Amino acid sequence: MGETLSQPLGGKPTAMSAHPFDGNLLVAPPPQDRIALSPDFGTRFMLFVDTEEEFDWNAPFSRTGHGVTALDGMARGQGYFVTAGVKPIYVTDYPVVDCDAAAAMMGQWVDDGAADIGAHLHPWVNPPHVEEVTAANSYAGSLPEAVEQAKLEALCRRIEQRFGQRPIAYRAGRYGVGPNSARLLEAAGFRLDSSVRSRFDYSGQYGPDFCGMPLTPYWAGPNRTLVELPLSTAFVGLLRGAGERLYRAAQTMGPLAGAMARARMLSRVPLTPEGVSAQEAIQAIDALMEEGVRLLNFSFHSPTLEPGHTPYVRDEADRTAFYGWWDAVLNHLARRGVRPASLDQLLAAVPMRAEACQAA
Repeated sequence: MGETLSQPLGGKPTAMSAHPFDGNLLVAPPPQDRIALSPDFGTRFMLFVDTEEEFDWNAPFSRTGHGVTALDGMARGQGYFVTAGVKPIYVTDYPVVDCDAAAAMMGQWVDDGAADIGAHLHPWVNPPHVEEVTAANSYAGSLPEAVEQAKLEALCRRIEQRFGQRPIAYRAGRYGVGPNSARLLEAAGFRLDSSVRSRFDYSGQYGPDFCGMPLTPYWAGPNRTLVELPLSTAFVGLLRGAGERLYRAAQTMGPLAGAMARARMLSRVPLTPEGVSAQEAIQAIDALMEEGVRLLNFSFHSPTLEPGHTPYVRDEADRTAFYGWWDAVLNHLARRGVRPASLDQLLAAVPMRAEACQAA
């Protein structure tokens, strides 16, 4: 029989055969692949830190010209989160893992049980260096399958050499997963991916389109052994009920989206201290909880912990504001009864699938 087209959740047509979904991270999953967390898990939050080299975000991508110097800022940040009872997952890229000082510092955090180390793939600074350095190739999932696999394996091996175990959590740099990524992650032994940035579309920059993707965890990969935990983003404002559909339409109408945000009609708010005020984040937390999201996924980039490396923390005043943001957000989470969760706690709360899924 020939293939037919189905219209899965999110409205993205996919080729359908005996099994309509092969675990591709670019396609919204069917209802049976949504994960219902254990009831006693409650409503929790997690923190992923994209742990990467410092480089000029406004310059073309380059294999050189970067540094790993924000270690004092990272140590201060880790101390803050330990005091707050938060166990971050540092998804870490090759230059950071390859830095002796960074690896020693982070290895101590792991030994202390205060942090977990995952993988974060920036293709342009991750061996093997066989591809041309371009904007399109900055997304690992856009590379030929063999190249993506080789880079992923090189990163996993280096992490294992440094920390004594292979990583089980992953986030693609620039959220750049592709059609082969879930299968490669499963084969490499990963148990969790957090690359899907729901409600964002990077296709205009050669990247993935995550519009229509879930906000809650689901099974991914051809064998459904990979938990996908999307990053958390809310719509807030008087028109938030129309959400993604209205926001996406407004984006095609020039200044309309900005006008709607200024009028507090509709804004898209990711859970990050980077470019988002504490008040906006608190509104987003409440909106997501109203939507039934039981696991809030926060993130930021490690160079933000040291002034001068990202647009979000340019000086010491900005760094003070960064920690003020976390004070306000953590206090609000506590008031709402939302506790932190570690990687192990999340995976323990994920039930086994009732039936084995066959690859499409």
